[in-house]
Amino acid sequence: QVQLVESGGGLVQPGGSLRLSCAASGMIFRIYNMDWYRQAPGKQRELVATITSRGSTNYADSVKGRFTISRDNAKNTAYLQMNSLKPEDTAVYSCHAHDTLAIRIGPGEYWGQGTQVTVSS
Repeated sequence: QVQLVESGGGLVQPGGSLRLSCAASGMIFRIYNMDWYRQAPGKQRELVATITSRGSTNYADSVKGRFTISRDNAKNTAYLQMNSLKPEDTAVYSCHAHDTLAIRIGPGEYWGQGTQVTVSS
């Protein structure tokens, strides 16, 4: 049974920091590209950051320079370090995994349940 479980969300003041974690189980974590998405009420879901199975990263322009995505394959965990937080960063942040296989042998992608991040003074 594949599970992605996010943690680390909460309430923080503008300019503050949070680190989100995404703990994976039931999967060969190292072969998955890992993403963080976010969705605010009334807005489309936005891809925030990606880290591939090889360690390459990419960020949305809105978070570049402030957020850092990382992974620890030994712990089957992906992270999103969020610094210099702004009110517009307020959203539910969700972890997403997508395998790197050349063939389809299962669902191939999985979602966590999400964790709320609120940036407010």
